[in-house]
Amino acid sequence: MIPLIVIRGGGDLASGVALRLHRVGFQVAILELDKPLAVRRTVCFSEAVFEGVQNVEGVTSRLVSADQFQVTLEAGEIPMLIDPSANILRNQFLTSPRNTFLVDARLLKSETDSFSMDLPLHIGLGPGFRAGENCHAVIETRRSHTLGRVLWSGESLPDNRQPEGDPRRVLRASASGTLIPLADIGDHVKEGQLVAEIQSSGENSKAKITSPFDGILRGLIHPRVDIIEGMKIGDVDSRNDPSMCKLVSDKALAVGGGVLEAVMIKLKELEILE
Repeated sequence: MIPLIVIRGGGDLASGVALRLHRVGFQVAILELDKPLAVRRTVCFSEAVFEGVQNVEGVTSRLVSADQFQVTLEAGEIPMLIDPSANILRNQFLTSPRNTFLVDARLLKSETDSFSMDLPLHIGLGPGFRAGENCHAVIETRRSHTLGRVLWSGESLPDNRQPEGDPRRVLRASASGTLIPLADIGDHVKEGQLVAEIQSSGENSKAKITSPFDGILRGLIHPRVDIIEGMKIGDVDSRNDPSMCKLVSDKALAVGGGVLEAVMIKLKELEILE
């Protein structure tokens, strides 16, 4: 029997994984926080938490309750549950441990505890996972010649704590508080242009977030998220191409390809596929 694939996290890379698995016919479900931290929201299924429905490249994810879970799968959509602890995996009416694969795509980039349930396949994305210890397989998420590769032993490259490309592209919060967007994802922005402000609670002053160079505002965190000083809240891309705000990244697709490879290998091992 073809498994249900549950993905923890619905951000950029997780959405690339979900897209690839869904397109080849797997039933996929996503588990998220009540306030997802995704920045590239136009290509993240996690946006369904805020909007109720999110469409990424023709595939729909829908925020549902447990009683709507199965009917959403049967409708060919991706059910989104607010379930950061993955309690669905312990709900015998919705999932079966013997017929569920788990992909941890939260990208915590820190030491990750072993998942307590005995599942046929548990895949971890990036740093914090060690194949054979706290998961069955690790997918490399760092750009290099090993991006997207499946590791059945050992771990991925460590997090170097540096953004890929021009480090200025990542917008970080200079204060804690509430985000006030002043530009939309996909907008052309100029160097020094004000793209958002952060209103600190109990203070009249607002921290200003400006574009570091001319480009496209590729991502901006949802204004309902509680902003903490230093957190990533936005992304500007100097290539100035608004179409990239509508397509999942090449990196996300590469990682998704690695997950798909691991899933197919396991299915052959279980003699579900010849």
